[in-house]
Amino acid sequence: MILVAGHFRIPPANLEQARPAMRRVVEETRREQGCISYSYAEDMCEPGLIRVSESWVSGAALDAHLASPHMQRWRDERTALGLSDRDITRYEVASAEPF
Repeated sequence: MILVAGHFRIPPANLEQARPAMRRVVEETRREQGCISYSYAEDMCEPGLIRVSESWVSGAALDAHLASPHMQRWRDERTALGLSDRDITRYEVASAEPF
């Protein structure tokens, strides 16, 4: 399994415009083969800070996601929205158990 976690920032003044685009990319991604979970969450204490959490069945599924047309569209949109401070890490999980 592959986990992806991190954050990015959108200027608070652009959040209303960004939300529909973020919702669309989340909904489209969740329908992709190999996606276990995918979410963005706004930090309640820091306006414009968006937390990212993803899980994938494999690296190949994640790679296909990154090459998808809706991700290319999101890359273009997020640039126009002023996305910054992007810090996202990919982790390979060797084992997992409920906590």
